[in-house]
Amino acid sequence: MSSPKTQEQLAQEKQLVAATAAGWVRDGMVLGLGTGSTAAPFIELLGQRVREEGLRIQATATSKASDELARRVGIPMVEPRRGLRFDLTVDGADELDTQLRLIKGGGGALLREKVIATASDYLLIVADSSKAVAQLGRFPLPLEVVPFALPWVMDAVAALGGAPIVRVNKLKPDELAQSDQGNLLVDCHFEAIADPQALAQQLQPIPGLVEHGLFLGLARAAVVVQGEAVQVLRPGLAAVAATTFADLP
Repeated sequence: MSSPKTQEQLAQEKQLVAATAAGWVRDGMVLGLGTGSTAAPFIELLGQRVREEGLRIQATATSKASDELARRVGIPMVEPRRGLRFDLTVDGADELDTQLRLIKGGGGALLREKVIATASDYLLIVADSSKAVAQLGRFPLPLEVVPFALPWVMDAVAALGGAPIVRVNKLKPDELAQSDQGNLLVDCHFEAIADPQALAQQLQPIPGLVEHGLFLGLARAAVVVQGEAVQVLRPGLAAVAATTFADLP
């Protein structure tokens, strides 16, 4: 069994997959910009193309942090509006399985991430090799919850075996973490999710649970590093080298 990769190696992988995805963006695209440690270098590299190549794009971000980064590197941003669709959204994931079912929301942006993913013609995931798993669930499943409903949501999730824990603000440990919408974040420790679709259906109707971090049937492809090569994974298909991939709209 190979030893776990170092943080430096994983950071290099993030840069590789981000650069690959940034190279696929075409003139005239309207983009959704993800959130997190792999989406950030993608945004930076995309801004570099805008500045140096004159790439003409517009974008909407899944978080305030990504929006600020995108504006800082020179990407023209558009506000949400009726009829707005994205040609391509590039985002990270906390876990992804062989069917490209995802757990997302470790950065607390799961609601906006799912809104933009659903409004996209193509969702492309960029992830380092540590995010690819045989079964979802080792990474705690995030939930976004209306503050008033928190006690009842916690009870309902505990009854499902989720061992919920309210997320604390990392910078201010005496405060609870909040999403950009002012909702609370709850991390559910299922350890293993045998049937993600069934769990999603159980979570969806809980009153006060605004959104869950299971992203099912949304990702069209994922760019990951396997071995030393950048590869593209798609649901039900064999992995292909990123250099041969030509499936984007």
